[in-house]
Amino acid sequence: MKPWSNLLRQAAGLCLTALLVVPALAAEPLDAEQRQEDLDFLYETVLVEHHPDAFASTPESEFLRVKAEIEERLETVSGTEFLLDLMRLTALVGDSHTSIAIGGAAELRAYPFAMVRRGESWYLSAAVPEDEALLCQEVVKLAGKPIEEVIEAYGTLFASDNPVHLRRSFRQACNVADIYEYLGLVETGEPLTVGLKNGKTISLDPMDQKAMNELEAVRISDRIKGQPETAAADAYYLAKPLTEDVYYIQYNTCREAEDLPMEEFAALVAKDLADGDYSRVLLDLRNNGGGSDGVIWPLFEVLRKEMDGGVKLVGLIGEATFSSALINAVEIQEMGGVLAGEPAGGSVCHFGAVQGFSLPNSKVRGQLSSKYLDLNTLLDAAAGRGVVALEPDVLVYQTLEDTLNGKDTLADWCLTAPDQKLIPASHDLAPLTRGRFIGQLYEAAGSPKVEIGEELPFKDSFGIEWYLPAVAWAKAEGIAKGGAEGTFSAARPLTWKEAAVFLGRTAEALDLQPDPAEKRTGPIPEALAQGGSQETVARAWDLGLLPADADFTGGLTRSQGEKLAEALKALIA
Repeated sequence: MKPWSNLLRQAAGLCLTALLVVPALAAEPLDAEQRQEDLDFLYETVLVEHHPDAFASTPESEFLRVKAEIEERLETVSGTEFLLDLMRLTALVGDSHTSIAIGGAAELRAYPFAMVRRGESWYLSAAVPEDEALLCQEVVKLAGKPIEEVIEAYGTLFASDNPVHLRRSFRQACNVADIYEYLGLVETGEPLTVGLKNGKTISLDPMDQKAMNELEAVRISDRIKGQPETAAADAYYLAKPLTEDVYYIQYNTCREAEDLPMEEFAALVAKDLADGDYSRVLLDLRNNGGGSDGVIWPLFEVLRKEMDGGVKLVGLIGEATFSSALINAVEIQEMGGVLAGEPAGGSVCHFGAVQGFSLPNSKVRGQLSSKYLDLNTLLDAAAGRGVVALEPDVLVYQTLEDTLNGKDTLADWCLTAPDQKLIPASHDLAPLTRGRFIGQLYEAAGSPKVEIGEELPFKDSFGIEWYLPAVAWAKAEGIAKGGAEGTFSAARPLTWKEAAVFLGRTAEALDLQPDPAEKRTGPIPEALAQGGSQETVARAWDLGLLPADADFTGGLTRSQGEKLAEALKALIA
C-alpha cells in the first residue's frame, strides 16, 4: 500500500550533521546611536511590553545589568558581536520560543566539523577530507572543555526552557567560530581543538563563508546503508502498515496539507484500520516542530475509537518534537497512549503562540511568545509537570550503529516489544486530578458499560480522554455533577473534600451499606465536616473509604487515589 502524502517539503531524512555552511549575515554598519535604538526596542518594546512574562526566569535587575554592559561597548563591537549581545539579552527570558535569529545581520565564520548526538554521547559527523578516518569517533571535549560545559556556555546565547532544546540549539551551531570567541572559549582567530575519546585531537582553523561553501566535507550521511521505512518523508503526514499487526502514521508538521485535508486523511486511516487487524498504532512526532495543535484532532478521534476496541496507541517523540507537536504528544498520553523514544525538545508547560519581529535599524529578526500555555491546568497527563522537557514513558535511543545501517532503533523496538513494555511511566506523586479519580472509581466499580453519544458529558470534555467513559458513567449515576455552567474541570487537582463526596456518591449509586459491626464511631475530621454534602461525606466516612489518619487539608497524589479506589473495590467485593 502506498502512503498518502503531499509533496510540499524537501525530504528531511535522518538529521546527521550540524550546519557546515553558515548563512550570510549581511547588514549595513550601524553607528552607536542606531545600535542603542535597536537595543532599547528589543528590551522595552519586544521583551518587556509584549512578552507575557519576560522576568519569569530571570529578575529584571539581571536584564538591566546585561543591557548596561552591552551599552558600554556599542561603539567598539563588531556587527557579529552586537548580534550575539542581542541574543544574550534575549536568552535571559529562558523561553525556547522567544529568540533572535542568528542569520541575517553579520558575517559568521565556522570551523569545518559537525557533530551528532546518539544516546548520551556525541560523535563526529562531518569533517574535512583529511580527517575522514575520524568520522563516527566519539567527541568528549571542545576547546579543552567537556562538551557539557560548552553547552552550558551556549545557554547564555541560545534561549531555552529545558536542556534538551539547548542541546539541539548547540548541535545546530556547534561549529560557529564567532560564538566560541564571544564566549571566551577560544582566543580570536585561534584554532578550535576537538578532543576525541580515543585520545586524538583535531585542530581546526576558522573559515569564512566563501571557504566553507567551497569545502567538500566528508559526512556520516555518505556511509549510511539505505534508509528505514520510517525515515522522515517529504510529507506533512502519511500512513502505512509496517506489519500485519502494526500500523504507522508519520505526522511531520502541525499544518493541514492543501491536497489532503486532515479530515480526509483521517478517513483514509480509519478505512485502513477497519480493513486490517492491527493491535498497535505508532504515531510518529519525532520530526514535528509544531504549527497548530488542533489540526490533528480528526485523526485523534479515529484513533480514540480504535483504542476503545483494544488497539494500543504509541506516540514516538524525540529531540525535534516541539511546540504544538509537544502538546499533541501530551494529548496522546491524555488518551491513554504511551510515549516512546527520546526526551522531547519542548517543555510540557511553556510560552508559545509565536509572533515575529524585526529590529528597526539592523533588521535583525526574531520571534516572541505571546502567551503562556499551562498544560498543567488543561490536561490530566500534564498535572504537576511544569516547565520541564517532556520525557517518554519508555526511553529508547537511536544508536549510531543503527543509523549507519539504515535502521530505526525505536520503530524496530516498537514492532517487537511486548505489551508490558509499553505502559505509561509511573507518576504516583503527581497531583490527583478530578478526572483521574473518577477514572479510578470507575475501574473499581468494574468499568460498567456506558454509551457516549454525540454530546459529550460536560461542556469542557475534549472527547479523547482515557477517562471519558468514566466521566460519562459518573454523570449518569449522579456521582459527577459538574458546575453551574455545565463544566467539570477534569484537570483540576482534587481536594480531600471532593474525594469524600465522589466516594460517598459512588457508594450511594452502588447501594453500599456499612456493616454495623465495622461502622466507624469517631467524628468526621474537621476539614471534611466543613461546607455542604455532609450526609454524602458521612457515608464515605462510615464505610471506611477514607483513611483515618490523613492530612485532609491538602490535595491528593495519584497513588493516594489508587488506595481510595482499592478500598472501594474491596468493599464492593
